[in-house]
Amino acid sequence: MRFILHILLLCILTATTYGQDDPPPAVSIGDPAPALRVRAWLKGAPIQQFEKGRVYVLEFWATWCAPCRAAMPHLSELARAYNGKATFVGIDIYEEKTMSLEKIKHFVDSIGSRMDYNAAADDSNFMAAEWLDSTREKGIPKTFVVNADGRLAWIGHPKDLEPILPQIVNNKWDIQAALAQKNLQRRLDFEDEDDNFELAVFKPNSARPNAPDRPDSMLLAIAKFVEKEPGLKYAPSMAYNTFTALLKTDTNRAYTYAKEVMASSYFGEPSVQSIIWPIEVNADKLTIPAMIYRLGAEAYQVYIGQFPYPELVNIPNMYHHIADFYWRAGDRSKAIEAEEKAIDTLKKRKGSAKDLTAYESQLRQYRDR
Repeated sequence: MRFILHILLLCILTATTYGQDDPPPAVSIGDPAPALRVRAWLKGAPIQQFEKGRVYVLEFWATWCAPCRAAMPHLSELARAYNGKATFVGIDIYEEKTMSLEKIKHFVDSIGSRMDYNAAADDSNFMAAEWLDSTREKGIPKTFVVNADGRLAWIGHPKDLEPILPQIVNNKWDIQAALAQKNLQRRLDFEDEDDNFELAVFKPNSARPNAPDRPDSMLLAIAKFVEKEPGLKYAPSMAYNTFTALLKTDTNRAYTYAKEVMASSYFGEPSVQSIIWPIEVNADKLTIPAMIYRLGAEAYQVYIGQFPYPELVNIPNMYHHIADFYWRAGDRSKAIEAEEKAIDTLKKRKGSAKDLTAYESQLRQYRDR
């Protein structure tokens, strides 16, 4: 199973510390909000411009985006709860050229109260360019909050909006602190990715299949990166490379470091996928102690809890992998328990018959051995 290590983060407000290849965005938190220009209003009263003294929540979505659809009921709850205090607007962007305005309108009408707020369609990619591209935000769903002064107060995933909105509505939001956090987030994310490329020289890959694996040299290079920027110690790529190298050189240190990763908070969540994936990749290549497999199973449990919309991901398969980790750790009862959970979850979801057969076969093996 592959995990996408995508966490954006960090830079210090008081200094311009972006790398030469990572210039600051054209529009940031604290700046006046970009203009509101849409092709058509699909639901609710048209809004010509942002009015001073009023808070606006703009949610960017698309008909093809499953997480966007999953976020709509909760956004609708917030829209009703803040009726009269904040105006919610869903902006449809990134549609295929074959998706007509009539089809988008039909989609909005078909979901009814699940999208209980204003909705509009982008005007020739204007909103996508002026809001997402100019702020260098990636992917949808994406939420922007415009405060009563007409400035961008917050940008993030809709799952994180609930504790933020009352602070903005009640004028208690520290917009400068929010900017500093966003900048810090962006810088560390850039450095984590950049350093990951530099570390590639210490390991074989598709471009260098015959290159020697040099985990000791990698650990020395990582130590220099972290000494220069301590905030990178538990960043996703850095954590992945550190844990992988330690698995190959010192499993006791690997275990200790993995525990540290799980206890850390890299902008809200530990980088547990950086622990899970190296264990899976090396399970049949290295001698991995039982304690690390058990920790990997625990990391998987944390990882499952990180998904805002678990119905959109293959949770049964994750429990299937948890069962394998416990089995390799010599914990037969927990392996059976996890495999049973994989089967029960798959049945409730009416999932793949092929997967069900494989999981049931694996469960029989756990029980019979």
